Amino acid sequence: MVTVWTPAHFGIMRPVMTATLRIDVGTGLLLAARQVLSPHWDARPAGVVPDLIVVHGISLPEGVFGGPWIDRLFCGNLSASAHPDFREIAALRVSAHAVIRRDGVVSQYVPFGERAWHAGRSRHEGREACNDFSVGIELEGADTVPYEEAQYQALGQLIGALCATYPSFSPQRVVGHSDIAPGRKTDPGPAFDWPRLRALLM
Repeated sequence: MVTVWTPAHFGIMRPVMTATLRIDVGTGLLLAARQVLSPHWDARPAGVVPDLIVVHGISLPEGVFGGPWIDRLFCGNLSASAHPDFREIAALRVSAHAVIRRDGVVSQYVPFGERAWHAGRSRHEGREACNDFSVGIELEGADTVPYEEAQYQALGQLIGALCATYPSFSPQRVVGHSDIAPGRKTDPGPAFDWPRLRALLM
């Protein structure tokens, strides 16, 4: 079962405005976003301030869009029998802070101040374990399938909201999963248009 939380569950909010997306400083929640509570997160190490944004790509099954499977994977209730591709991943304990679907709709799974389990074995600028100091954003897609304009717009707005809310983030510190786990991960893949995103962040 997926538990969907709305912002009202978290009491009084103190929003920070940016474009059309806002993040509540106190809770780390994206206001007006669909909130899906994942159990796959924990606290960041003491004194660690997140300063890296990691862009991922995900589709379940691979190359198939829509359906409940991403929610179920991140919430720990993906059935291994639902599809042959799920047999090896159903027991994984993984999550991301947010997922942007093909239509640009954003779902949040982990508050931005907490550590989501999205990067796995990873390294950036000599620092290991990127989950400790990053936010993970998944785009529903596949390495060789062009992403949708609505996804770029939502991603640009979400990165803008993160930078406006948390001074440690900047548009210059946005990388792909493949950048922090080369040889192990390829997403968001060659279909992702980095210049297009950079132009949105200028």
